[in-house]
Amino acid sequence: MKKAVILYSGGLDSTTCLALARHEGFVPYALSFAYGQRHGIELDKARDYAPRMGAADHLVVEVDMRRIGGSALTADLDVPKSGVEEGAIPVTYVPARNTVFLSFALGWAEVLGAFDIYIGVNALDYSGYPDCRPEYIAAFEGMANLATRAAVEGQGRYRIHTPLIDLSKADIIRRGLELGVDYALTHSCYDPTPAGLACGRCDSCRLRLKGFAEAGVPDPLAYA
Repeated sequence: MKKAVILYSGGLDSTTCLALARHEGFVPYALSFAYGQRHGIELDKARDYAPRMGAADHLVVEVDMRRIGGSALTADLDVPKSGVEEGAIPVTYVPARNTVFLSFALGWAEVLGAFDIYIGVNALDYSGYPDCRPEYIAAFEGMANLATRAAVEGQGRYRIHTPLIDLSKADIIRRGLELGVDYALTHSCYDPTPAGLACGRCDSCRLRLKGFAEAGVPDPLAYA
């Protein structure tokens, strides 16, 4: 069985992605980041669920993105609660986050001898982040095959898997349930209460709730 590195936040999309990688025959190596995010509870979920999901290893990397700020997730800025604004990149966008994360994933994959990386980006039901688009993923994949010794020496060719990119949130949930994902063990909220309850009003909560409603199944997460 081939190894694959899975960018794994502990959220709905990345957990489904991990389940899909395993279903597609890969041994998953989960990679999470403590990047100074205000919703650090997602890391607790990730640590708990990664071994249950069959991850051969779970690496948590510390990258303090609060040092550069620029996002409501990593700076003292209010998380928007008025709904997803079409055509605008919200303040919850974290500058270059997926580029940073994918770079670490690429490095770990090269060390593991893996040529497959999974990321749960979505270009349909999402908040408009530029580093979730198919053209960005294609550009990073091209760079990965130019920048690594393993690829240059012909040991293999890197592939960035984005199995959720064209799916609605409802379709993602349905697929995850088919694969046995327990969404009660995931977290999506950008601005949880001190007790860890989801706010129900941020973009991420709204998209999650919309997805469960359209999938016709109850969201098992606790909301404030």
